[in-house]
Amino acid sequence: MTELACMPASPYMATRRDVARPAAGCAERGPGRDGPPATTLREPPLAVLASDSEAPAARPRDMPRERLRAAGPTALSDVELIAILLGSGLPGYDVFEVARSLLAHFGSLRAMLDAQREEFESLRGIGPAKASVLQAVTELARRALAEALDDKPLVDSPGAVEDYLRLLIGGRPHEVFVCLFLDARHRLIRSEESSRGSLTRMAVYPREIVRRALMLNAASLIVAHNHPSGAVQPSASDRRLTRVLRETLALVEVQLIDHLVIGARETFSFARHGWN
Repeated sequence: MTELACMPASPYMATRRDVARPAAGCAERGPGRDGPPATTLREPPLAVLASDSEAPAARPRDMPRERLRAAGPTALSDVELIAILLGSGLPGYDVFEVARSLLAHFGSLRAMLDAQREEFESLRGIGPAKASVLQAVTELARRALAEALDDKPLVDSPGAVEDYLRLLIGGRPHEVFVCLFLDARHRLIRSEESSRGSLTRMAVYPREIVRRALMLNAASLIVAHNHPSGAVQPSASDRRLTRVLRETLALVEVQLIDHLVIGARETFSFARHGWN
């Protein structure tokens, strides 16, 4: 709930004995003995590696990279994709078990990707290097979605805006208020976090948002905040804040295009609902 504020192949060796030893009781024939000399039969000095057909079949989970190359990333489970990111487990930790424990701990992929470094490093089997990889993947995804917003009118790309905001704040454990400042052609100038609150409450300062819009020479604005509960139905405070923001921005000729309430899977748009 936003709160309006008045202040600012396995390598095992199968020792195949391709050449047999002399049978028991058969002595070598040498000089001075009856019969011609016999050649001593010796065992080959090197063991013969087992063929592919003799090697035990690898379990499917042991070959996520091969399955990815053969069938594409969509064929892999969440655990397999995380295992590829991690690369290998720390000594004493199986990488697939670590991947499963990550999903079990956070409850979802989105919550895992929204986690802070300290949350990763507190888990068994995850060190600083692997925590950095997981955070880097999330940031790359956010930047890729932000690039999709560049150089195109955001009013023509509502789906891209909502995807970006869901990844940006949809999984946060506390409320966050974000402003997308746009130019006269509705192209993104900057995305900024304006306020951060608790699980259920957050103070937003309309005067500061107006001041920032003027500083960036923004012609219009899209604002959004998340509901950590996942429910996107706006509260009475959300509606009051939206009304005050529209009226305050209009005084300086900055248009409020929309106010979005972001959940983990759903989004509420004030503009689509007639600003009610």
